[in-house]
Amino acid sequence: MTIDIALLFFYLVVIVAAAEIFTNAVEILGARLGFSEGVTGSIFAAVGTAMPETMVPLVAIFAGGTAKVSEEVGVGAILGAPFMLSTLAVFLIGASAFHWRKRRNKTEVAPERGGLRRDLEFFLFSFSLAFLTAFTPHGYRAVRVFVAFVLVLTYFYYVMETIKASAGLVDEGHVTEESKPLYLSLILKEHLVWALVQLLFAVGLIIIGAKGFVTSVEGLAAMLHVPVMALSLLVVPIATELPEKINSILWIRGNKDTMATGNITGAMVFQGSLLPAIGIFLTPWTINLTVMTSSVITILAALWLYVLSVKAKRLSPGFFVVNGCLWAAFVAIVLLSEFSR
Repeated sequence: MTIDIALLFFYLVVIVAAAEIFTNAVEILGARLGFSEGVTGSIFAAVGTAMPETMVPLVAIFAGGTAKVSEEVGVGAILGAPFMLSTLAVFLIGASAFHWRKRRNKTEVAPERGGLRRDLEFFLFSFSLAFLTAFTPHGYRAVRVFVAFVLVLTYFYYVMETIKASAGLVDEGHVTEESKPLYLSLILKEHLVWALVQLLFAVGLIIIGAKGFVTSVEGLAAMLHVPVMALSLLVVPIATELPEKINSILWIRGNKDTMATGNITGAMVFQGSLLPAIGIFLTPWTINLTVMTSSVITILAALWLYVLSVKAKRLSPGFFVVNGCLWAAFVAIVLLSEFSR
């Protein structure tokens, strides 16, 4: 167990280092290409750091043990990732803003509201559609395939809308800015291609770190006899969502609120559309009471954030405590239900 714990911390350090390298590269790319902070955070950063979450359900589905376990881990990881982002990750954004309020010279979180609302609207549509599809009869295969196709199209339409809004946001002053020189430029000649090389290196490092972290967590969970569904809904998503959380914390510290929130909400759109489409194609896509509870809480958390983006004049960190409480409530429900069996 000591070795597993040591490996856990080692891979955590790898993920933190990779996230720092990644945020540096993605900022440089976004700035040099003239994109807004929304595009940089919601698309570049979100898709890049979503790679570990994408791999977990695919590995579980294709290379898992029994069909039941593979399905539980696969579906649980797919639906557990948006749950973790909409609750715990959003809470951590608020907590980080409060922690660094003196450094930032402000307490509230201040992202570009239009992009935040757009991300949440696309997420609520796609995730709700994927969730409701689980209740359709298995015989309606054509309906399920059609829904999966709609989910894929929804994500690409979202990307187009986000990029289309970029030019106007740049004119309004929401252009991506370089906070530090590219790390590779310290040893190599300054060139855009090295930013891409550093980005790809960081993504690879994130995948290695997340995979190692998940393996270590699974080893500890097996020793502690943690149930499969609790692992796939709670433990695995916390591990695989570390890059998004760390990236957003780094950007909040640097006063880049649009990129910090966009990294979370953009990942929610990616994981609420493309990953469920994969799940609908490759699994029976059935859910139990635990998964249904997590999905309902995910929708409530996203709705709460959407209401704040529309109604609240200032996004105070205190508002995000609600998302944290929703995460804690679900953890209590899962642990009580799983360990009482």
